[in-house]
Amino acid sequence: MANTQTGSEQTNNPPVALEADEDFASMLEESFKGKGTTKGGELKENEIVRGTVVQVTKDYAVVDIGYKSEGQVPIQEFGLADGKPNVKVGDQVEVLLESRENDTGMVVLSKEKADKMRIWDEISAACERDELVEGTIVGRVKGGLSVDIGVKAFLPGSQVDLRPIRNLDKLIGEKFKFKVIKFNKKRGNIVLSRRVLLEKERETLKKDTLNRLKEGAVLTGIVKNLTDYGAFIDLGGIDGLLHITDMSWGRVGHPSEMLNVGDELRVTVLKFDPATERVSLGLKQIQEDPWAHAADKYPPGTRIKGKVVSLTDYGAFIEMEPGVEGLVHISEMSWTKRVKHPSKVMAIGDQVEAVVLDVDAKAKRISLGMKQIEPNPWTLLEEQYPIGSVIRGQVRNVTDFGIFVGVQEGIDGLVHVSDISWTQRIKHPGDLYKKGDEVEAVVLNIDVENERFSLGIKQLHPDPWSELPTKYPIGSRVKGKVTKVADFGAFVEIEPGIEGLVHVSELRDERVENPRDVVKEGDELDVKVIDMDPHERKVALSVKAALHEGEDYREYMRNQQGGRASFGEVFGDKLGKGRRER
Repeated sequence: MANTQTGSEQTNNPPVALEADEDFASMLEESFKGKGTTKGGELKENEIVRGTVVQVTKDYAVVDIGYKSEGQVPIQEFGLADGKPNVKVGDQVEVLLESRENDTGMVVLSKEKADKMRIWDEISAACERDELVEGTIVGRVKGGLSVDIGVKAFLPGSQVDLRPIRNLDKLIGEKFKFKVIKFNKKRGNIVLSRRVLLEKERETLKKDTLNRLKEGAVLTGIVKNLTDYGAFIDLGGIDGLLHITDMSWGRVGHPSEMLNVGDELRVTVLKFDPATERVSLGLKQIQEDPWAHAADKYPPGTRIKGKVVSLTDYGAFIEMEPGVEGLVHISEMSWTKRVKHPSKVMAIGDQVEAVVLDVDAKAKRISLGMKQIEPNPWTLLEEQYPIGSVIRGQVRNVTDFGIFVGVQEGIDGLVHVSDISWTQRIKHPGDLYKKGDEVEAVVLNIDVENERFSLGIKQLHPDPWSELPTKYPIGSRVKGKVTKVADFGAFVEIEPGIEGLVHVSELRDERVENPRDVVKEGDELDVKVIDMDPHERKVALSVKAALHEGEDYREYMRNQQGGRASFGEVFGDKLGKGRRER
């Protein structure tokens, strides 16, 4: 019985146990369906589920999503925090269910893909709500920039800024807000624009700026761009041009010497045309014009120090202070040196000393002199070289009108052609002298004001004309050679360089119509001295008087003068005419 009962129980119990096992399995399946499920309570592949980290290993984090088996997520998908994986047991995470089971029987999960899918959903929602997204520019790509907004997006070059940016690389690493202008989740394509936002901001700022824009207004702006001729200043929605000439009262070679892109500065509105929205700005006008007090600050005679800022053929401009420049004319650079070009004396950037010579504040002109720093050597010449003293020097230059002799460094004395010889006829000084010749000369005159030093060579010797009355007294007989024949008589050289005139009436006893019929050049004649004026350098000679050698000279002259003009009058007129012809 027992066995039977036992057997009977054994026979009836198994169906009951099997039914219980089936109920438990069904309930377990249902419990799986209720945990970490998506819509409808069932786990679906390629959808995001929530799970709990139950184990962390070196390579994986094991996540329980409420399914019959856990899943593994590569540890690197969680990122790092302080150099360690940013995940721990117990963390609640969202993962993408890629597959219910892999070869090992575990579900295939991905946190990285879940994050990206979530980001795509957020971006999609932002697009629908017309909201902005924030991202960091991470690199250059063809046609624009790559932006990380959680996923990679494309920022075309034309959408980076209001104006084209030449160097896009400088924006890498910068964080901005963007508007999504194109979105395609299937293709994974997102196109962004920053320009759209800037245009809206600029339009709002522009309205406010236009209300404040008027000539004379002082505004704050940002340097937006630099050119060779000036800088464009963003006043807030509208740009103004700050021309290079309005940056400083001083000299500016290039706007970059004063400004950098991004600088904030206060400027004044010089001109504003509402029709074209063109704005001209000034920076220097905020400060007082330094020329307003230049006349008081730099009276004539003031010694100044300044920087050479410009060189021209005629002089050098010296910056005395920003905005105030003076001109050192080339003639005011040295007392003695002949400066051909200012660059021979100084260079741009040099610091120099000068003296203010004249100020015209209205015309904004100051005349400076550098040579005035040193004593004028011309004022010392009279003490060094008194009139009548003899100097020795080299011939530095030969001209048609004379020779220049070096007196001291930078100072030459002129020996005029008329002061080379008492008697010698000199056609050109170069016939007697050349550069480098050593000569002696007498100081004749020093003109300090006009910086002229006059010398004479002939003055080293007595004037032979002063000795002539003693050497050739009136009535003395002398031999000479005819040097020139004119209509009114013949010139006869009685000693080297000294000539006398034999008037036509003194050539023969008989009347002579044409002197050339009686004498010719080269003839030697016996003549008598009948008149003389050493001061005028004139000697009157007579062939007739020489022929009447035995007669008393005074009696002869009285006989010749009877009934006609005095011989002195004729002599003076004809001799003067003859010298002019010669």
